[in-house]
Amino acid sequence: MSQTGNPYSLKSTSRHLHFARARGEFTAMSPRKRHRTNETTLKLVGALVAAARTAKGMTQRALAEALHIDVETVASIEQGRRTLMPKIAEGMDRALGLPGLLTVAANKMPVVDVIPPWAEEYFANEAEALVLSSYESGLVPGLLQTEAYARTVFNCRVPYMGAEKIELQTARRIKRQDLLTRSIPPTLGFIVSESALLDRLGGDDVRREQLDHLRTCAELPSVSLQILPLGLTAHAGLTGSFVLLETPDHQHLAYSENQRVSIVIHDPDEVSILAQKYAMLRSQALNVAETKGLLDRLLGES
Repeated sequence: MSQTGNPYSLKSTSRHLHFARARGEFTAMSPRKRHRTNETTLKLVGALVAAARTAKGMTQRALAEALHIDVETVASIEQGRRTLMPKIAEGMDRALGLPGLLTVAANKMPVVDVIPPWAEEYFANEAEALVLSSYESGLVPGLLQTEAYARTVFNCRVPYMGAEKIELQTARRIKRQDLLTRSIPPTLGFIVSESALLDRLGGDDVRREQLDHLRTCAELPSVSLQILPLGLTAHAGLTGSFVLLETPDHQHLAYSENQRVSIVIHDPDEVSILAQKYAMLRSQALNVAETKGLLDRLLGES
């Protein structure tokens, strides 16, 4: 996954396919309705309203009447479909006997989730994966990025996401790399385009540190790192980057992205197609020993 950084099959039904826009690590858009960029927070605040109302012994209609609003408004807030506005929150606090808790929640609600709900599924699967196979056509894979390189990648985002969010996303990316060094790591395969190693993202010092880190990772017993060299007359990765995962219950998933559209794939037929692509790319890339030699040469030139 290019980490531009939690999902469903490529079937046409909405329950199988969710599109995601890459704001932060991810955000999502379903094919039928636009995803709210702070959906997780909306649902959390809505659940708080529902819990407080239930504890007070009030129905949605009774709360709506106390606030002089429509019952559908209360229902929408509780279901996370409508933002809890500060004035309504103040009324709810009074009606429910709360010490300003909902007012605080309404006023402090973030505009954008750091990690939207569906992305959490992918990250959870990644953290527990038995096998992870990644092909990256434009960047060093996020699981192999140095902190400086990751920060540079986030700094390149357009529109600019701001220093605070960049630091949050960088820290999250580096934290995900814990799986490389856990006591029993997953089997990890990475195929990376040589072009990603030639780019000078962040400058010469950042590039050299990144190359050195890749060379170190290439020696990890659980890691197979292969470079797809420049100058090939044909290869199977022309349509972009993707990741294959095997979960602890042996479910096979895939993740694919292109610009600001990302898909987590459950459908076995679609996962199989990407697995076939990955197998072909392994045969077209440099082998592990040749990859180490290329990294050594690039480090000698940098």
